[in-house]
Amino acid sequence: MPTNFEIAFPWVFYLAPLPLLVYFVIPALRIRSPFLKFPLYTDALGYTGEKPRKSAFVKKKGWFRGSLLGICWLLILLALSSPQLVGEPEYQVKTTRSFLIAADISFSMAQKDWETQNGKITRWEGTKTLMQDFIQQREGDRMGLIFFATNAYIQAPFTTDIETVSQLVDETDVGMAGQMTNIGKAIAKGLEMFENDTIPSKVLLLLTDGVDSGTDVLPNDAANLAAKDSVMIYTIGIGKPGDSGSDLDEKSLQEIANLTGGKYFLASDEAQLSQVYETIDQLEPIEIEEKKARPLTLLYPYPLGLALIIMMILSLIQNLLQIQRTRYINRKEEIHVH
Repeated sequence: MPTNFEIAFPWVFYLAPLPLLVYFVIPALRIRSPFLKFPLYTDALGYTGEKPRKSAFVKKKGWFRGSLLGICWLLILLALSSPQLVGEPEYQVKTTRSFLIAADISFSMAQKDWETQNGKITRWEGTKTLMQDFIQQREGDRMGLIFFATNAYIQAPFTTDIETVSQLVDETDVGMAGQMTNIGKAIAKGLEMFENDTIPSKVLLLLTDGVDSGTDVLPNDAANLAAKDSVMIYTIGIGKPGDSGSDLDEKSLQEIANLTGGKYFLASDEAQLSQVYETIDQLEPIEIEEKKARPLTLLYPYPLGLALIIMMILSLIQNLLQIQRTRYINRKEEIHVH
């Protein structure tokens, strides 16, 4: 990912001339030190004609030491300015809705009449493959999963972990929830999941190839309850109405969709189901927002560390020179005594 070098606080470099300002404006520090007044001091002044006067010794700094201290000052300013590597803005998918899929896994989904490019496969195999692709593209929605037949059960609660939801679809097979098709119970189970959900936009995608055979909850009654809870239902009929192996109740699925403000789609083969998913993507588009915080790599430790290393080296050199000077003076005194 491309990155750019930036200075967070460039105004800090206005402090760069501060040491020179201090040097020229503020007077040098004067330190009084005792002196030795030897005998005949007054006579010596008379012979030389000099008069006693106050004086000050200003210690001179070498240009090399001064240059290194100046570099340290600039490095400290560079650290204070917070240099950083800034990455390109990232786009984060915003969770905008709860999207629940209720899929029929009754025995009729095991019929091998689903047309694909590689021949015929079972309805569930074709539906499952395209369902996984659809789930992968819904990144940004909180996905939930219900499988139903005679009974309806929650396979995945609402989550943003799309990979896990897709894996759960892959592990499911026909007949795990019974033999019959209870559409009303599937919708009712979905409403239970939506009941504790805080996101206002709620969508239920219902896939089935049969006719409702339940007696506990009628599909239209469940659809009316969904409409009151602002749950929109898109229904998808799997198979070919009128064929000997199809019990698809299109009228009921259309009524469910109409009652909740959704739409009904017929998918008799792989190509049609793929088009249905594309249409739903257009009807319920994913919304994205730009991340305000861009990826940052702070670089201030490097100039700060370099400045500390230089100051430590200067301090070490000064101490070594002081030690050598002390040894030299002591040696001279020893020679003078002898």
